[in-house]
Amino acid sequence: MAQDDVFKKIVAHAKEYGFVFQSSEIYDGLAAVYDYGQNGVELKNNIKRYWWESMTLLHENIVGIDSAIFMHPTIWKASGHVDAFNDPLIDNRDSKKRYRADVLIEEQLAKFDEKIEKEVAKARKRFGESFDEELYKKTNPRVTELVAKRDALHDRFSKALNDNNLDELRQIILDEEIVCPISGTRNWTEVRQFNLMFKTEMGSTADGAMTVFLRPETAQGIFVNYLNVQKTGRMRIPFGIAQIGKAFRNEIVARQFIFRMREFEQMEMQFFVRPGSEMEWFRYWKEWRLRWHKALGMGDEKYRYHDHDKLAHYANAATDIEFEMPFGFKEVEGIHSRTNFDLSQHEKFSGKKIQYFDPELNESYTPYVIETSIGVDRMFLSVLCSSYEEQELEGGDKRVVLHLPAPLAPVKCAVLPLVKKDGLPEAAREIVNDLKFDFTTHYEEKDTIGKRYRRQDAIGTPFCITVDHQTLEDGTVTLRERDSMEQTRVAASELHRIISQKVSINSLLRKLG
Repeated sequence: MAQDDVFKKIVAHAKEYGFVFQSSEIYDGLAAVYDYGQNGVELKNNIKRYWWESMTLLHENIVGIDSAIFMHPTIWKASGHVDAFNDPLIDNRDSKKRYRADVLIEEQLAKFDEKIEKEVAKARKRFGESFDEELYKKTNPRVTELVAKRDALHDRFSKALNDNNLDELRQIILDEEIVCPISGTRNWTEVRQFNLMFKTEMGSTADGAMTVFLRPETAQGIFVNYLNVQKTGRMRIPFGIAQIGKAFRNEIVARQFIFRMREFEQMEMQFFVRPGSEMEWFRYWKEWRLRWHKALGMGDEKYRYHDHDKLAHYANAATDIEFEMPFGFKEVEGIHSRTNFDLSQHEKFSGKKIQYFDPELNESYTPYVIETSIGVDRMFLSVLCSSYEEQELEGGDKRVVLHLPAPLAPVKCAVLPLVKKDGLPEAAREIVNDLKFDFTTHYEEKDTIGKRYRRQDAIGTPFCITVDHQTLEDGTVTLRERDSMEQTRVAASELHRIISQKVSINSLLRKLG
């Protein structure tokens, strides 16, 4: 099945089973804005809990804050967002569709990578165990030609980005004969910059109103509170401040479901370090954050690093952790060495001294910062995409199952009386009442037991507990495991222990140590 078709099914599944709804759907929706349904909000909260506890419980020197969405407008001047928070946009005159010029070129680079991998895959299949991939890439004429073209494009693209050369970006699109996906033509406009911040007004009268912005990132709320946290928490460098919160960007090219939205949620941690030690800490957090992702067990091969060709104005090192979505490898998290740019800028624009006195060095300095920033919605989408499977079962039966990591699953267990009589519902309710204080527990008695299993598979419930007549005799139940569909007979009194071992967030945290 084509990956586009798979993605469409995942999007449909997300709505059908209460994960994600189009915002304002009864009014024909609002583009690139989504609401999380009853199962989606549980999955999302579990992702946030895993991140928060991995930061604040596993690191004695990381604390959290929750800063306001509205901030003084000078903050965004200091941070560079007023002048530099832009996307290079290009329109196709025939389709009237707008695209990010840099994304069009990145997709062209990805096509070269796909062609190279196809050639290598064919050779790997042909030569078997004796295949030397590196030697083949260096000596095969077809592959070397593709690599040369790819590298030449990459170098040209990187230079255009770093020089902020919009004319050159357009010329690359023309030279590479990149066509509009809708019209199939190359009738492109000039490339121009577009600021992504939402403006609004704060104040009771038009004359007295102040222009403010909806924050485009949560990081600045941490930076302007850096000194408050450091002093009140008696924090000593190195230390970090974590935050989860909403951010807003007026994305013109918003697509791929919840991957790129105008209202989204971020999980960010800013780690303050001595100047000169930032690259050591950058490497530490780069490795640690990848381990955090891999601990979920969604497949190590689905992750890769992508080092930035163009560094942001505040950074001296940056990399992305990318995850393989149905539409290719895409960024889910960024790790950046932000230098001392932000704190220095806020000190300059506010006129307040916000340096740190280091008692070990007996001197004051502006700390450098390592940032880890992950999109909650993108993380949610990566979990959903990696978990979705359509299975062919014995006897021609089929099922759709979400292999969600058990600690993230919205419902941890479902208690199902075999029939709606003979005291079975009452016995099932007793089990629910015992488990509900520690696990999100679902009770269901409608339809056949097989249909109920399928519904729970579709929302990713790790365990189903069937209460039958034998339960009334000896206190045992049938425990069904989602992925294997194996059924075992266990004592009802053992359910809490068995389920806890599999679904606890602690089981993930212990992998990280």
